[in-house]
Amino acid sequence: MLDIKNSINSSAERISSHINKTPVLTSELINKIVPAKLYFKCENFQKMGAFKMRGATNAILQLSNEQKQKGIITHSSGNFAQAIALAAKSLNIKAYLVMPNNASEVKKRAVRNYGGEIIECIPTLEGRESTTKKILEEKGVTFIHSYNDINVIMGNATAGKELIEECPNLDCIIVPVGGGGLISGVALSASVFGNNCSVIGAEPHNVDDAYRSLLKGKIVPNKPTADTIADGLKTILCEVTFNIISKYVDEIIRVTEREIINAMQLIWERMKIIIEPSSAVTLAAVLKSKQKFENKKVGLLLSGGNVDLSHLPFTK
Repeated sequence: MLDIKNSINSSAERISSHINKTPVLTSELINKIVPAKLYFKCENFQKMGAFKMRGATNAILQLSNEQKQKGIITHSSGNFAQAIALAAKSLNIKAYLVMPNNASEVKKRAVRNYGGEIIECIPTLEGRESTTKKILEEKGVTFIHSYNDINVIMGNATAGKELIEECPNLDCIIVPVGGGGLISGVALSASVFGNNCSVIGAEPHNVDDAYRSLLKGKIVPNKPTADTIADGLKTILCEVTFNIISKYVDEIIRVTEREIINAMQLIWERMKIIIEPSSAVTLAAVLKSKQKFENKKVGLLLSGGNVDLSHLPFTK
């Protein structure tokens, strides 16, 4: 049986020299709008600009020497590809990144700058998986999934651990939900380090598979055509994350595209920090449900800040 507390502590110690301990910021103006005491855990200041550096590093560090020598591979449209590329570079490991051919040029450029080798594929899950399988067979490398991996989840959990240690009496923590790798980790941290601290997911209405899956008691995927400005949250739950979320997450609040954009703009304007739309869903959830959070101490995970500055949603 998994020892959650020991596993998270071990992960934190393992990755400590490879990641940034990100700050927790506050905004008096935003606190007055809710009103509540909000504590923003800024993973947009993480190395490569997102929380995914934590999970990627934790997973890579636990590979055998033989696996490290042969190299690693993942498929991702953005942040996890960057995390794997940078973590691998720092450990002198070859990294192959399968990315859809329509992925942002900004993200592709970042992956190349980190030393990763990109193999492009058609922009479908089948395309990603078949291309990855081909490279696995040809080169004998090790595949690391962006969230369907307990070592990745435990690495992500360290963000929750840090937040709770800095703000020990939080009433709840709000976390974006995509594939569930971040909220699973944070929920596990809250269960062992928190003081009656609940965990709430924030998810775009347009890709609300987690919300619907919890209602049905089984994974209910989004339609292939489902889309959202929060492109980091398009992925669907896997069995590992669904099981953790079902047990440790209290509820999921869905937010509209306009609510995401408004929250993103508010953070840019009032906190003077760059976040991506996937991060903004947490504040959007608080603003949508003010009564629920009134006079409470609320932690919000700002999952990343990798945004194409030439396509900002609030300039349209």
